[in-house]
Parts: sequence; structure tokens; C-alpha cells
Amino acid sequence: MSTELIDLIIADAEDKMEKAVAHTRHEFSTIRTGRPNPALVEHIRVDYYGTEVPLQQLASFSVPEAQQLVVAPFDKGSIDAIERAIQLADLGLSPSSDGIVLRLHFPPLTEERRRGFIKVCKNMAEDGRVTIRNVRRAARHDLEVLDKDGDASSDDVKRAEETVDQLTRRHEDLINAALAHKEEELLEV
Repeated sequence: MSTELIDLIIADAEDKMEKAVAHTRHEFSTIRTGRPNPALVEHIRVDYYGTEVPLQQLASFSVPEAQQLVVAPFDKGSIDAIERAIQLADLGLSPSSDGIVLRLHFPPLTEERRRGFIKVCKNMAEDGRVTIRNVRRAARHDLEVLDKDGDASSDDVKRAEETVDQLTRRHEDLINAALAHKEEELLEV
């Protein structure tokens, strides 16, 4: 019984840590690099007939050129609302519409802007690491409760805590690797 509870605590912690890493990677994808990426705009909320809808539900995306992203609305009547939402998102992009699709031209990033994006990425990475540490703290607390209540032996709890610490280090390393990759991508000219 005790090992099953310990295994559940460890599995839950690992699942939450993996979700924190995935969330951090997704957050990184919203940071603009020199190349257009649909993740920059797909979660922008568009006022579509009185309802706030993510842009990804209203349009498809393509990258026909190195510095251009094309947004093709499924409903041509929503093009003005999409254009307005992109302008209000303050991404530093000005959409141009031909009535059928929106074209977003990505100007080259300045060195100063790239450094600013790196700082934002570092903050996102730290948020991810803090989330992982909070999961570790909660798991260790649950293990201590098992030990205190006598539901598990002290040795089992000690081994489980070491496992949780290893999981924490491994997931923090994954975030650090994703951050290094994003920094490299941002500094690429």
C-alpha cells in the first residue's frame, strides 16, 4: 500500500513537471525570432460576432517567404476583425489586407530588440523552473505526511524524495536546454 502511494505521488509530480516544461516551451514559441512563426499570432483573441475567439480557430497560416506570414481567414467577413485584433496585440507588425488574406511582414530584428527578447525568455524559463520547484515542494510535503502518519517507512520516503529531486533536476535541465536553443535562435542573424 505504501509503495503504491509513493509511486502515485512521484508519477503525479513527474506529470506536472512535464506539463511545466511543455508550457515553458510553448511560451518560448510565442517570442518572435527573425523568422515568422504562426505561434506568434494563433492565440490572439479576435472579437468574432461578439465572441472572443482564438485566431487559430478563424484562420489558417502559411509562411510563403522568409519575412512574411500569411493569415487566411476561413470566413472572409472576419478579415477586418482579425486585422484589428492583430494591430491591438502590439506585436510590432502591421497587417496588410487584400480582402482575401492578411500578410504580416516581419522586419529584421535589431540587436537591442533581440537582447530584450532574451530577457523575456529568461523570465519565462525562471517561471517554469519555479513551477517545477513548487511541484517538488508539494510532492515532498505529501511524502512527509506519509512518513508522519506511518503509512510509509522512512527509508522509502527518503528514496522517494531523492527520486523527486532527480526529476526536478532533469526537468530544470530540459527548460535550460530549451532556453539555450531559443537564445541561439534569437541571436541568429
